[in-house]
Amino acid sequence: MRSKGFDGMACSIAGVLAAIGDRWAVLILRDLSLGLSKYEDLRRSTGVTNATLSDRLRHLEDNELIERRRYQTNPERYEYVLSRKGWDTILVTQALAQVGDKWAVSGDGGPPLKFVNRKTGRPLKLALIDSETGERVRVRDVLPQAGPGADDLVRWRLTHLKNERP
Repeated sequence: MRSKGFDGMACSIAGVLAAIGDRWAVLILRDLSLGLSKYEDLRRSTGVTNATLSDRLRHLEDNELIERRRYQTNPERYEYVLSRKGWDTILVTQALAQVGDKWAVSGDGGPPLKFVNRKTGRPLKLALIDSETGERVRVRDVLPQAGPGADDLVRWRLTHLKNERP
């Protein structure tokens, strides 16, 4: 599953990718966010093999993205639910869905999932928001800068930053 780890890399993206693991884990997180919780339901939804599903569930649990809860004792059966940390990663799956919908990667039939406000029923989309003013910011207006945890490699990457954005 993982050929090389991200240990020692000063990168929040790499850290989240390491915690998630791989593409199968992203689909498992998607399904957990949709309310699936039983092993067989997750296997059916993703089409993943039993060995792969067991491995990914164990990885997600080890990284505290999910919790395993016993719901039956004889025989023992478990369900899987998102932890608070896991719910935060759902932003990643929603961002992937939003990009996929924009570029119609799943075909011309329209988005397979819609995300709506539970209270109003209105469609939702992820956006960048100015943390002080609450105003929306366009991607082309985002300027990455070195943060307090930046190392020399991060600073080197930023030297290649172009001012123009599409």
